[in-house]
Amino acid sequence: MSQLHILNGDATLQGFNDTGIDGDVLVWREVFSEGPLSATLDSVFWHEREKWISQAFNDTPEGYEHKVLHELEKLSKPYTDITLWFEFDLHCQVNMLGVMQLLQQHVDLSGPEIYLICPDCFPGVPNFRGMGQLTGKQLEVLYDNRLHLGEYDFKLATEAWQAYITCDATKLDRFIDDTPFWGGLHQLKFALEAQVRRLQLDEQGLNYIEQKLLLIYQSGITDRSAICEAFWHDEAIYGMGDNEIDNYLHRLQQKGLITL
Repeated sequence: MSQLHILNGDATLQGFNDTGIDGDVLVWREVFSEGPLSATLDSVFWHEREKWISQAFNDTPEGYEHKVLHELEKLSKPYTDITLWFEFDLHCQVNMLGVMQLLQQHVDLSGPEIYLICPDCFPGVPNFRGMGQLTGKQLEVLYDNRLHLGEYDFKLATEAWQAYITCDATKLDRFIDDTPFWGGLHQLKFALEAQVRRLQLDEQGLNYIEQKLLLIYQSGITDRSAICEAFWHDEAIYGMGDNEIDNYLHRLQQKGLITL
């Protein structure tokens, strides 16, 4: 049996390397919860993503090709078993949806068995934020309890992707309300609800993330690292890293609302 593990990032890779699980590894290093998206993940899509990532995160096209596009070449191999390792937060859930779109474009889904590992907690691990906190043995426990994904799950993922890329809170909220069953994608609803909140602007034109960061700053927490920690404590559902939060803080600074 040939196996492929699609990991949600390098933090998970560190623990995965300490497991006894066989198979090739594809490390997902994109951040589909930010920036431009489209219905089809074609060459134009990846060019736009490369351009946006290079600008937003001070990367280079060469870096993007090495870290992202080179990894995707592994999808062309004929695997019989594919496991998706993604977490509960919006960052991971949107990446998961994107991966499922890619699999439908590049893989004959009648062939491989496809599974999902998607924890929102782990016994004995307080303040769980992600699989990067877990040891190899703990990741093996997750692997032993992975969920099989079927045709309904891929249909749901496509519908969710289409709703998400509209960037329309009303349409996304309607999709959530009209979905009676979430199948194996058991964390998706909560992440999409968080996206609905993010899409709604206040009278200053600030989205939910910016509002929360501004409130943290106004509470007296003005150190960048401390702001990040406070945000993660209250809003783990967004799964944002330092770089994403920095971009939001930069926008608040440009508007003259904070000084760091």
